[in-house]
Amino acid sequence: MQSDPYLWLEDIESEASLAWVKSQNAISTSQLEALPNFAPLRSRIAAMLDSSEKIPYVTARNGLLYNFWRDTKNVRGVWRRTTLESFQSDTPNWEVLLDLDELATREEKNWVWHEANFHYPSYSRALIYLSDGGTDAHTMREFDMETKTFLEHGFHLPQAKSRAIWIDLDTLWAGTDFGEGSLNNSGYARIIKQWKRATPLEQAVTVFEGAMTDVWAFVQRQDETPNRIFLMQGLDFYTNNFMLCADGGMTKLDKQISANATPFGDWLLLELREDWTTNGTTYPQGALIVSKLEAAFAGKADWTVLFAPTERSALADFTLTKNYIMLNVLENVQNRVFAVQFKNGSWQTQSIAIPENSTAYISAFDAHLNDDFWLTLTGFLTPSTLMLGSVGKSNLQTIKASPSYFDASQLIVQQLDAISKDGTAIPYFQISSKNMVLNGKNPTMLYGYGGFEVSELPFYSASIGMGWLEQGGVFVVANIRGGGEFGPRWHRAALRENRQRAYDDFIAIAEHLIARKVTSSQHLGIRGGSNGGLLMGAMFTQRPDLFAAVICAVPLLDMQRYHKLLAGASWMAEYGDPDNPTDWEFIQKYSPYQNVFANKTYPSIFFTTSTRDDRVHPGHARKMMAKMLEQKHNVLYYENTEGGHAGAANNLQTAYKLTLEYSYLWRELTKSDM
Repeated sequence: MQSDPYLWLEDIESEASLAWVKSQNAISTSQLEALPNFAPLRSRIAAMLDSSEKIPYVTARNGLLYNFWRDTKNVRGVWRRTTLESFQSDTPNWEVLLDLDELATREEKNWVWHEANFHYPSYSRALIYLSDGGTDAHTMREFDMETKTFLEHGFHLPQAKSRAIWIDLDTLWAGTDFGEGSLNNSGYARIIKQWKRATPLEQAVTVFEGAMTDVWAFVQRQDETPNRIFLMQGLDFYTNNFMLCADGGMTKLDKQISANATPFGDWLLLELREDWTTNGTTYPQGALIVSKLEAAFAGKADWTVLFAPTERSALADFTLTKNYIMLNVLENVQNRVFAVQFKNGSWQTQSIAIPENSTAYISAFDAHLNDDFWLTLTGFLTPSTLMLGSVGKSNLQTIKASPSYFDASQLIVQQLDAISKDGTAIPYFQISSKNMVLNGKNPTMLYGYGGFEVSELPFYSASIGMGWLEQGGVFVVANIRGGGEFGPRWHRAALRENRQRAYDDFIAIAEHLIARKVTSSQHLGIRGGSNGGLLMGAMFTQRPDLFAAVICAVPLLDMQRYHKLLAGASWMAEYGDPDNPTDWEFIQKYSPYQNVFANKTYPSIFFTTSTRDDRVHPGHARKMMAKMLEQKHNVLYYENTEGGHAGAANNLQTAYKLTLEYSYLWRELTKSDM
């Protein structure tokens, strides 16, 4: 392995590296802010993000609805609550519980909201998670729901990638940074301890200790049966052990390590990533099966199939209400919803009618109380709608609807297929003008991700509408392998040594767009972030002739060192181990940082990242930028000093970053027409 002359840029906050970041930011921002449409577009996106007409998505707990909200007045945001009756009105009466702007000023921290974890059944306390600057690592503090204050001597964990659950009002099970050796190679907790109130953290008692090579240890309590605690030991990103902790003992579930287990009352659900043969029966990859919980942990499971995939269908996810398992199924990347209940000695399924051609997201209203559910519907041209339904009742009630933020009246959505290198049909969505001329000159943004079982479904993006579609651009979303659009098989087809298939799929879609004369290489731009940033790097190093511009956001790029940086070690099940010569043999063929050269011509590239990203190290983008600068390629760079992996810590920062990206892409893809 050759020495890396840009290794110094991995020192995240050294004086030298931050000076380099500042100088590169000045170049990109001065160029892009000077474009004629920059200021009005930024103002318009910021106004949309701060709009009081946005849907305030809520979580129901004990009859009250909780929401976290940001706007122009509340830049960092407020945590608040209201009643369902009030929420259904045009002007809900919100009770503010925690004002992050006030807290940040008082404590001189840039607090970013993560989440709240309520004590059940009292709901009198909550564990509040806040990040300083938007990192994945956060502090945890105990909050009194009646006084609306943090308890001075309550449970508190300093900044770390922590996780804690309530056992009772005076006891937590917590995983955090307990000191040297307590974190795994990925920087997550590998030790779980029982922590009693008014006891120093150092005196907490270890209940579980995983290996340094594990990726996480996660605990959950079954609220309706408080003596049941479940612990998941993540062996790697896609395999785990699942244990029942009860009556002072710990019992491991007999299952495939690639299967995910979920308790549901007295039942246990298993999602299968692989075919599984047990007791003479084979259950298919992608199936959801169920057995009695106690029988499963006793090694006497009697599994029943609740869902089995087909060639073009997969289980997107499922939601648990009090009495039902709600299945959200993808059929050719279109949603269908079903409710399953054990009744009269068998599992019975009923269909839940939802509007056609919409992406559906389902969540339980409050699984402790009833079988009500939230249904969010969205689409590329359809603003999101929040509905409330109840299993067994036919009427869906519209509660909130987002306004239209851009004119979609002359736009159309098409779903098409491209044929990849190995003959596989790869679907993609194309959003364009109804009157688009197929002349190869349409500025086109092709977006992709292709990893970690993430499905790219139709979604309403006001910023894309304002910043791209209204300008006359074409927006394309790729459903390449590596994602979860067709279940585990679609993901596993591009895993590890098969990674190139995802890249071949993306190339096939780009070539299909050009062959159909939607666009041409001079007018085709691509965008992706995180694993999608790695996709972008592979694209401009493998097929620079296909694209005119690339937005490469919070990317993985140096695949020789990714596993040594921040959370990277947890992704080796996805990519492989670069220190293993067999794995490095296939990784080095696509690793962008090792495959960029001075004697090749590349499209224009815009790298974006965040100093505070503690998931994907900003060193990836920094080093690639420095290397390509020295090689004298056409590259720009922007690094937000806040914001974590999202790249922004508030709405103003988000609006600014998005405007930089759209402005850059439009400039580059319309150059040849000037």
